[in-house]
Amino acid sequence: MGRLTVVPLRLAVAPSRGNLKPYASRSAERWATRVSRPWYNSARWRALRMEVLTEALFTCANPACRKIEHDTSRLVADHKVPHRDDEDLFWNKANLQCLCKACHDSAKQRAERQGMMGGAG
Repeated sequence: MGRLTVVPLRLAVAPSRGNLKPYASRSAERWATRVSRPWYNSARWRALRMEVLTEALFTCANPACRKIEHDTSRLVADHKVPHRDDEDLFWNKANLQCLCKACHDSAKQRAERQGMMGGAG
């Protein structure tokens, strides 16, 4: 049997774009410094989230979707108005709605990133 040889890589290194970081990196950095980050890990949030999902009968609030999902890991208690670390807006149950993860992660997040939605602060 012959020896295996190493084939050199032919991919060029992408040119530097200065100090610009991809959106995901900037987003991760912002998330790491958010005041509200620990709130999402609290028992109070888990109880409020479950209350919102239960009252919505585990049904996505997006009129184009209205998917019923029994696996709660695929549902999001979404803030209708982005809270932007405003504690009152974060805990306001009237500001929460049940969305399936697909709806939350697509159109809703895209609109927030583009600044099309208002928010506190």
